[in-house]
Amino acid sequence: MKSVELKNYLKVLKDIMAEYKVYLIELDSVVGDGDLGLTMSDGFLAAYNAIADDEERDLGKLLYKAGKAMSVAVPSTMGTLMASGFMQAGKELRGNIELQDREAYRLFQEYETGVANRGKAKVGEKTFLDGIAPAVNAMIQSGQRGESIKEIAKKGAEAAKTGFENTTTMKAVHGRAATRGEESVRLKDPGAAVAMLMFEAFEMSLVEVSGK
Repeated sequence: MKSVELKNYLKVLKDIMAEYKVYLIELDSVVGDGDLGLTMSDGFLAAYNAIADDEERDLGKLLYKAGKAMSVAVPSTMGTLMASGFMQAGKELRGNIELQDREAYRLFQEYETGVANRGKAKVGEKTFLDGIAPAVNAMIQSGQRGESIKEIAKKGAEAAKTGFENTTTMKAVHGRAATRGEESVRLKDPGAAVAMLMFEAFEMSLVEVSGK
């Protein structure tokens, strides 16, 4: 992954968040304020616009800039968490102008760390982390097997989707959903849905770059 691939990923990411805006609103309306779709579509759009025409090649600097723009555009709880993911990845990847295929997971691993540190949540607590954590693990394992970047992305997307679906087995610990107690178990977590879409976008972005 170089700067052109990163920019394309953020382009596809903002497009998919816009496409699924209503879906995220519907999910969030059950357990939250119902504004998640607006927050994610506006936030990821701001992140992309911040770097779309930037000639910077340093992946870390681009990611940090995207995160700062997102934090300003959507200063809500979820907006801040997602922005923190970008900024953490930016800090850790600063100095890299390219990530090898087997290292692509680092972007998402650091993103996960940023969100976890900011939100003080853990895997298994029915949050965004339950979508991204299994996807990162799947990408690492795929890379260790020497699979192609497209296969790595596919495995990540599949794991994120499974992680999202598995949130219906978890009791909410954070946010308004937690007030539902045991009733929260049957509900799908909107945050994990965002993680699922992030990995779907990553897989799609590779197809767009290749033109296939």
